[in-house]
Amino acid sequence: MEMAFSNSYRMGGIFLFFIFLLSPLDIRATNANIPSTLDGPFEPETVPYDASLRGNAVDIPDTDPLVRRRVTGFEPEQLSVSLSFNHDSIWITWITGEFQIGDNIKPLDPKTVASFVRYGTSRTNLNHEATGHSLVYDQLYPFEGLQNYTSGIIHHVRLTGLEPNNKYYYQCGDPSIPAMSDVYYFRTLPASGPQSYPKRIAIVGDLGLTYNTTCTINHMSSNEPDLVLLVGDVTYANLYLTNGTGSDCYSCSFSKTPIHETYQPRWDYWGRFMQNLVSKVPIMVVEGNHEIEAQAGNQTFVAYSSRFAFPSEESGSLSSFYYSFNAGGIHFIMLGAYISYDKSGHQYKWLEKDLANVDRSVTPWLVATWHPPWYSSYSSHYREAECMRVEMEALLYSYGVDIVFNGHVHAYERSNRVFNYTLDPCGPVHITIGDGGNLEKMSITHADEPGNCPEPSSTPDPYMGGFCATNFTSGPAAGKFCWDRQPDYSAFRESSFGHGILEVLSLSLLFVPLFLQPKFNTMVTHGLFL
Repeated sequence: MEMAFSNSYRMGGIFLFFIFLLSPLDIRATNANIPSTLDGPFEPETVPYDASLRGNAVDIPDTDPLVRRRVTGFEPEQLSVSLSFNHDSIWITWITGEFQIGDNIKPLDPKTVASFVRYGTSRTNLNHEATGHSLVYDQLYPFEGLQNYTSGIIHHVRLTGLEPNNKYYYQCGDPSIPAMSDVYYFRTLPASGPQSYPKRIAIVGDLGLTYNTTCTINHMSSNEPDLVLLVGDVTYANLYLTNGTGSDCYSCSFSKTPIHETYQPRWDYWGRFMQNLVSKVPIMVVEGNHEIEAQAGNQTFVAYSSRFAFPSEESGSLSSFYYSFNAGGIHFIMLGAYISYDKSGHQYKWLEKDLANVDRSVTPWLVATWHPPWYSSYSSHYREAECMRVEMEALLYSYGVDIVFNGHVHAYERSNRVFNYTLDPCGPVHITIGDGGNLEKMSITHADEPGNCPEPSSTPDPYMGGFCATNFTSGPAAGKFCWDRQPDYSAFRESSFGHGILEVLSLSLLFVPLFLQPKFNTMVTHGLFL
């Protein structure tokens, strides 16, 4: 679909369009006259909450065939594909062997099962081979009555020398046992270039593993994305005790537990459920607060760091919490909000170097992602990530980041172009898309509504640098902690379940949020282009 517009925005020698659709439509066929954000900033709009969406978010139980183990012995399961830094390399991840949970666990030895992939451009001629590394992780609790966990063997193998826009078939496992998977396939992304882009990128946050999640993933799959971007909060395993008892509010139900427990088998269930999609469509993940999962020895994020492959080394990062990659003419930057982001820290210095190395003539679009939003007008998590914003916003602004995607708040919200809470035509558009369908409640109340402004003392998060949010000193909210109306920076907000589809059409960037229509169990667009 090609669209012509009279206005454009000049950035780094490239003309960029940001388009905003004002009415519902089929994203694949429309001749509507769609204004760009240069016609904005747009008047703030709130879609009234549909009470029928509240419903009951029900987690998928371990008895459901969607999450049951379907292999035997050391046959591979939970297959997934992840991108490396460029199109010519891909990571293949899978698990062999069964997890164990209980009082007496004996970890498997990763050395006993090989990490081996055969691959090629023909299903019947897998004429290339690659090997990788494997690991096992534990989740341990030094308290009587709590069950410990040890994973199956997690394998990561990197395939290199791949051609762009090409379909590859692969088979993984250990041929010496023998224990090999079926033959799967993936398609590499286009090579980087100003006219070279994936057709569709699916973006979702706060996904979980509920029957709402299944609806989101089913509709996401029907849009045939080339890439899935998960902006934090994956399985919500930390809403469970180690005996498998769950709740939609851990602190409400389990306030007397000696440590915040997690039920690690939920990660295995999630991997099995997602395999049908992510064994063929690459998934890129950034950590959320539900991935912290503190355990004995002050270890955190162990499941997250172990189960996914990250192009950290390829992108010059020292950590799985922050990295970057190219998807055609888009450069993605994935940032960590729950580790140090101070100007003197490793992450900030890496970000400076990564941004300085971006060639906008090759990757015109610059997209940044982390979990908690800087710009959200909902009461939940209001201004919680202010410390990170204070440290990093000016750097991202100076390099002309186009769009920011976040989760954490369980609703959808899109900003006007903004910098330092002020409308700015050179600022990025911030999009919160934390409405994937998890077990926790949907975010509904807005901080600007009477009686809903949080107490300033309640806003800090112990994982994000303490307290940085204070009363505004200028603008329409001067002297106040919250606006008394929908903020100018908030262009559109809606409480719903869904995901988004990002497309680049010629020089235009298109982002369409898809929301659950409760009566018909279908996804509908409320008309949003960027």
